[in-house]
Amino acid sequence: MFDAAPPRRADCGMISRTLFSTRRLACLALALAACAPATDREDAPVVRELASPAGAPSGEPFLSTDAQGGVHLSWLERSGDSTFALRYARLDGDTWSTPQTIAERPDFFVNWADFPSVTPTTDGALVAHWLQRRPGGKYSYDVMLTRSSDAGRTWSPGQILHGDGVAAEHGFVALWPTEAGGMAAAWLDGRATADADTARRAMSVYTTTIAADGTLGTETRLDARTCDCCQVATTLTPRGPVVAYRDRTDQEVRDIAVVRQQGGQWTAPAIVHADNWQIAACPVNGPALASRGDTVVIAWFTGAQDTARVRVAYSTDAGASFATPQRIDDGMPAGRVDVEMLADGSAAVSWLERTDSGGAEVRLRRVRPDGSAGAAVVLAQASGARASGFPRLALRGSELLVAWTDTGAPADSLRTANGGNSSAAPARVRINLFRLDALP
Repeated sequence: MFDAAPPRRADCGMISRTLFSTRRLACLALALAACAPATDREDAPVVRELASPAGAPSGEPFLSTDAQGGVHLSWLERSGDSTFALRYARLDGDTWSTPQTIAERPDFFVNWADFPSVTPTTDGALVAHWLQRRPGGKYSYDVMLTRSSDAGRTWSPGQILHGDGVAAEHGFVALWPTEAGGMAAAWLDGRATADADTARRAMSVYTTTIAADGTLGTETRLDARTCDCCQVATTLTPRGPVVAYRDRTDQEVRDIAVVRQQGGQWTAPAIVHADNWQIAACPVNGPALASRGDTVVIAWFTGAQDTARVRVAYSTDAGASFATPQRIDDGMPAGRVDVEMLADGSAAVSWLERTDSGGAEVRLRRVRPDGSAGAAVVLAQASGARASGFPRLALRGSELLVAWTDTGAPADSLRTANGGNSSAAPARVRINLFRLDALP
């Protein structure tokens, strides 16, 4: 019912070169235009397309927005038999900027679930990260950082995020901006997996800061034992950042935990909800966070009691406590969630839902703080395979962009959000326009 990888992430980090050669990036923009709720009206939903910045083959998209409402997209393109390029473009109005290459190397560590990113700083710069192989083991790789101060045209030499120097796994990075143009990061860290004492071998969550000049701060371990390959999520509130991840107990219970920074200190990990999902493998399904003011919303996947679910919970105290979660999937979720908080306080939650035909759909649902939820909207026909990756959301004013990897289109066509084909150029990011406030 759900993907799982055994401990030590034995197969969740594999490079799927054959699958990657057929991948497509797709993207939706959903407008929150003022209109009455719609059911069968001809004018809802409305779809339109923007040009694509991504070449073929491509995958692993990531979206972010800056304080001015600019949307930033990064993705990977295969440029040779063993070479990949991390690419970047910005959406200005309805037009993507000319794609820029952040880095192009034969030693990228390409992972369907652990994707690179580009994140804007408070001073208008951009910070990107990617994964790079390190000699010493099949699954040994580092997190590399680079910075651009000229809108992505040039990038600084890559530097390693972490200072342990251990040939082990490091990844699933969550970045957030700090004052004075700096950045902070939280990531899954495998330095303890090389420990001689088997009792201490486990993935951990670490955090540090990155100053505008690249100086790294002190590393802090936030949790000594976590799930092996589930994404780390973060959101920034007026009281400080909140970091969410999948915890792991000695009894192999893998529920979602959060830590918060207050007054420069990190709190002890706290479980969002006791799903009590006991699984001796990694489900490769991390949480997602969003916030407005002190209101925080979290979405996650669980397979507790042998039932796959997507759950959503709200906090009104900047993540210190969460209300009872609600289930928002349609019965056969694969998870891979993301979330954005809208101006009215509701949340737009996306996930991958399996279908009776054996495929999957990217779906979106509005979830409100009072526990009510609207009907789900199908954003795209997709694949339930790992190669389809994790759909990503970004909010730009009254528009919501959704990016995902389309694995099903033939080489000479694109897949539209409703499953049709277009004769446009292949392997491009798709933009569809949907009036989100038509949702109940």
